Amino acid sequence: MVLPDGQKIVGRLHARRQLPEGWAHLVSIPVYRNPAAGHVEPVEYRMWLRPQDHLRPVEGVSYDSVPIERIEPPPLMRQILGPRRPSGWVLEKLGRRTGRSQAVVHAADCGEAPPNAPRLSLDQALDVAERPGVRLCSLCGAAQELDPVLRGFDGGFEGDDL
Repeated sequence: MVLPDGQKIVGRLHARRQLPEGWAHLVSIPVYRNPAAGHVEPVEYRMWLRPQDHLRPVEGVSYDSVPIERIEPPPLMRQILGPRRPSGWVLEKLGRRTGRSQAVVHAADCGEAPPNAPRLSLDQALDVAERPGVRLCSLCGAAQELDPVLRGFDGGFEGDDL
């Protein structure tokens, strides 16, 4: 174990835990404490540390018997599709411009969406999208996701035998 001042001491490895951002190891070091005036007793101090920052392997020591807690792999569907998008929609008001859109509906995670804008539910987004002067963002997929709901799904299945 590497201490904050750079000293290296030997501790004991109790467990390894996989985290989304890497690994943490539960280690302990023997220390003394003073439970009452004039008394000294040995104790074990345990802590979780990031191995890449604070720990080094001891040469010749096998760590095969140390328990490992692994993160459950995501379901196959999540692995294929990737992380879920945040739910909701955001309205960007463009102001009064004649002949142009006055507002844009974005997905909540769209890079073009205004920061800290209130989230709209699906029903609210559909109500807003039906207003004159409002368009759906094509960069984030709002247009691809909401247009079929607004205009119907009939056009997308021509020639398909379902």
